[in-house]
Amino acid sequence: MAKIFCIANQKGGVGKTTTTVNLAAGLAKAGQRVLLVDLDPQGNATMGSGIDKRQLELSVYDVLLESASIAEAVVKAEKCGYDVLSANRELAGAEVELVQLEHRDQRLKTALAAVDGDYDFVLIDCPPSLSMLTLNGLCSAHGVIVPMQCEYFALEGLTDLVNTIKQVHANLNKDLKIIGLLRVMFDPRVTLQMQVSDQLKAHFGDKVFDTVIPRNVRLAEAPSYGLPGVVFDPSAKGSQAYVEFACEMVKRAPTL
Repeated sequence: MAKIFCIANQKGGVGKTTTTVNLAAGLAKAGQRVLLVDLDPQGNATMGSGIDKRQLELSVYDVLLESASIAEAVVKAEKCGYDVLSANRELAGAEVELVQLEHRDQRLKTALAAVDGDYDFVLIDCPPSLSMLTLNGLCSAHGVIVPMQCEYFALEGLTDLVNTIKQVHANLNKDLKIIGLLRVMFDPRVTLQMQVSDQLKAHFGDKVFDTVIPRNVRLAEAPSYGLPGVVFDPSAKGSQAYVEFACEMVKRAPTL
């Protein structure tokens, strides 16, 4: 049975897509069968996996509207070692079209059930807002991985996200919980970041992942080459940290 995780944070620019593609590549390197679901109309996770979003015949849009199955729409990211259910601008239209449909928040969950035995991990890259797309992700997931910077405003956003997850848990998906908080773009030389990191550990305990992702130029460069940092430059500190994080996820998975 596949472990399904949303990578979500209502704050933009916190490294959700970077985390999704690099965790997918790290898990693939660790021998896991991985499906990456891009639920963001910007299609950054699609492009960052080396797939041209402008050339897609089928996408997650078709899956949500039930005009294609995941098996039909999935694309292999050859250099990265995982499968991608891609997204492009069409997906923005799905928001409007889903509103009038039955079970609109369960569409992705139903589609994923058909490929449950084909993957060890399913990673869902959510848009930076609480939309019908994000709701589909949260309704189909076993848990949420929250990438966050150790800054004051990030703590404010985390409160909102925790409340959202509680509401979805109570009303739509009893399995949903926060799997863990991943500290990203971390610079130990900044005193505030160290203080916020300590606060997170004090408040959330073992919900804070041991792995810390450092601020790293190579991770930022990788998407322009259509690759995750883990594949683009395996020797970079950021890439090594994501491989370490993937190993931590594999270890934690049986207990989740």
